Amino acid sequence: MNPAAAPTFWNPLLDMVVLLAAALFLGLLFERFKQSAILGYLAAGAALGPGGLNLISSREMVSAMAELGVALLLFTIGLEFSLSRLRRLGAIAVGGGSLQIALTAAIVAAGGWAFGLSPAVAIALGLMVAPSSTACVLRVLSERAEIESIHGRNALGILLLQDIAVVPLVLLMTMLGGEGTPLQAVTGLGRSILLVVLFVGVFYLLSNYVLPRLFDITIVSKNRELPILLAAVTVLGSTWAAHALQLSPALGAFIAGFLLAGTPFATQTRADVGALRTLFVTLFFASIGMLADMHFVLRQWPLVAVAVTLIVTGKALIIWPIALLFRNSNRYAVATALSLAQVGEFSFLLAQVAQNRGVLDENFFRLFVTATVATLFLTPYMVASAPRVGEWVDQRIRRKKVRAREPIAPEGGLFNHIIVIGYGPAGRHVVETLRATDFHVLVIEMNPRTVAAMRRDKIDAHVGDASQAEVLEHAQVSTAQAVVVTVPDHRIALQVIRQARALSPKALVFARARYHIFAGDLVSAGAHVVVDEEQEVGNSLSLEVLKQTRQVR
Repeated sequence: MNPAAAPTFWNPLLDMVVLLAAALFLGLLFERFKQSAILGYLAAGAALGPGGLNLISSREMVSAMAELGVALLLFTIGLEFSLSRLRRLGAIAVGGGSLQIALTAAIVAAGGWAFGLSPAVAIALGLMVAPSSTACVLRVLSERAEIESIHGRNALGILLLQDIAVVPLVLLMTMLGGEGTPLQAVTGLGRSILLVVLFVGVFYLLSNYVLPRLFDITIVSKNRELPILLAAVTVLGSTWAAHALQLSPALGAFIAGFLLAGTPFATQTRADVGALRTLFVTLFFASIGMLADMHFVLRQWPLVAVAVTLIVTGKALIIWPIALLFRNSNRYAVATALSLAQVGEFSFLLAQVAQNRGVLDENFFRLFVTATVATLFLTPYMVASAPRVGEWVDQRIRRKKVRAREPIAPEGGLFNHIIVIGYGPAGRHVVETLRATDFHVLVIEMNPRTVAAMRRDKIDAHVGDASQAEVLEHAQVSTAQAVVVTVPDHRIALQVIRQARALSPKALVFARARYHIFAGDLVSAGAHVVVDEEQEVGNSLSLEVLKQTRQVR
């Protein structure tokens, strides 16, 4: 071995060990005080980075490794998705995401120009503020089991669109430095879309035709190491392929995970990459924390505080009406806005491009980077408080002007009917079973397209947010025989149950508990019968085991 080459490997390895050790210690410390471990990871990077103790010398290598963390996080989230779940993201993914980027960039640029920034700097600032943090938001939503919530799906859809827009944003930033033309920016956007389509097509063929054949080989199924290697090659290969095509590596990893979700080996793949994801995601947050300049914060903390306040407040106020435009109630619009009110990791790339092209000077660059890191520190608190703040705002607005999202006015008076909340797989099965009887079934569903399809099938269905009392009142819950709550988000289910019991004490309330830990809460809220999914799966499995083993005997 060449001794001179040793530092190129061992120094970065030592830096990563030190970072991970500090992240472990501070993560445990923050968890001990009931705070998010993410804050500990960010604090570890800030303390050891160049703006702190400056103990990390291989920052570029650490950052490169940390990018894998974002990709692995998006890959595992993609493994949880199916085509039907992706469709449920709705128009807000494309329309809302596009509006969010365009309006945020335009409003921030106009504000910066009004406060005396040059046009180029103002536009650059708008482009840098527009993206939100895919890694931080989705990590916190996953920890809180809120990816499937309405505001969680909204946030995921907008974040995926932002990832697609990274390349055009970089091209626009390059134009501000005197390079490139508007035609090149438009061409770049079209190229990104075409490459995404190509990427999807290739991975569709691999996941549906190539990989299943590999898993049919006897030696692969018997050797535990080969499936693990296949999982690693898949996630790392998709990340590299997206990077080689100049796409977002995180977006490429999500697409690969999404296409693998429909294959038989999705569950095992998810388990195999779990440890890698934890390692690299921790490195990612620590590397982001390294960008914070603590000396700059101490000298310029009033300026940093003002910048952070303007960013968080401004983005929330922009995203709120956009979410309302896509048929969300104020509760979920506010929750979506708070979840996306930070500045994302891709903004560091945009800021670096702007600085290299001479658009931003050193002081402005440091201010923006420091403020961005500060918004990431606030993200766990914003995401955690988003549902409560959304509910509070919604109640205050409804007190001033009571109205439902879409008035539900069933023809004629209803009596002894059954109201089904939600029309996912569970709700669909309930409705199909009840329609075979003499009961009148009325379905309340948030997705307008789903409601339109149900009405074509002659199902009495209405668009509405059943957690709002007015929607249940219009569904004549006071004369209903039963209310069946099938929504997967336990927080929404709790609200619906409380509203239903308050408006109709005599109606029977049946609820679905996706996780055993939430079953007790649903009972306490007033549900008469709670179907515990995990318990039901356990019962079914035990019966099948007994049935099959008795046959063997």
